[in-house]
Amino acid sequence: MNPDFVVRGSSHVYIASAEVLLPQLVQDRRVVVVTDATIDRLYGDLIAPYEKIMIGRGETMKTLQTVEQIVRQLIKMDADRTTFLLAVGGGIVSDITGLVASIYMRGLQFGFISTTLLGQVDASVGGKNGVNIDGYKNMVGCFTQPEFVICDPAMLTTLPEREFRAGLAEIVKATIIGDAAMFERLERATLEELRQEHALLAEAVRAAVRVKVEIVEQDEREAGNRRLLNLGHTLAHAIEKCSREMNHGEAVAVGTALVADAAVRMGVLSDADRNRIRALLIRLGMTLESPLPIAKLLREVGKDKKRVGAHLHLVVPTAIGRCEVRLVTEEEVQAIFAE
Repeated sequence: MNPDFVVRGSSHVYIASAEVLLPQLVQDRRVVVVTDATIDRLYGDLIAPYEKIMIGRGETMKTLQTVEQIVRQLIKMDADRTTFLLAVGGGIVSDITGLVASIYMRGLQFGFISTTLLGQVDASVGGKNGVNIDGYKNMVGCFTQPEFVICDPAMLTTLPEREFRAGLAEIVKATIIGDAAMFERLERATLEELRQEHALLAEAVRAAVRVKVEIVEQDEREAGNRRLLNLGHTLAHAIEKCSREMNHGEAVAVGTALVADAAVRMGVLSDADRNRIRALLIRLGMTLESPLPIAKLLREVGKDKKRVGAHLHLVVPTAIGRCEVRLVTEEEVQAIFAE
């Protein structure tokens, strides 16, 4: 089966059935699956033929301690450089597994089966793998492309609504960056339709992945255009660090709304487009109020890993389907958002 997308000439992305594809993609190889108990319960038959390493759930697992635990288990299993690591789960599982695969014995082949909407449209695609340090998002990581990513829309039927909405926030983000037509399509859809109509959801996933792949093709290591994918993330990461009330997608929705407001104040985005962005996020069930005062979030912004010296790369929308990166000082960020 041909992939839907190819990233950097070697990483194949499939939007298709994992049950059908997986045996073809890993045949005649020793496979070690990294997953969690919930995924094992839901998809145990899919991963039953393979050895397993189980990890805990939640953002607190994205640590170097978890990486070390997996490495120790691989050593006990006598895993060698021919072993294939397969992450089955959401973005946390793929982030951790990708980093382990990149460093164990100086590198193993690896792949992802992404079981969450957030993972399918963001975390699993593009080659970024990393873990957190002291609450700071993905401070330790690498750029290494998975051999394949399987995004199976059928797996999304088991997602709780909150996690589903979190993934929709990343889809909206992608359409603001580079797909005005899909943004308009989402404006005509409801949350219920996206949950129930698999063809519509697959269309949205494909659109978001296409935006990301096209950008990563131009800039794999975030030296230029890949920074566009951080729309809404500067404040979102601060929200995640300072508050446990919101997951990643929810924080991205708030960060996107706040940066759209800032773009209007900067004179680069129209009121009409800002209102469309906010209206779509609300239509899809997002809360756009920050759980913390903006002043507190801004104190964390200067510690973001996207900082370059005294400057930050701030992604601002200039229209639906178009964004740009502005190099701004911390003082300018404070002034923009303090208003």
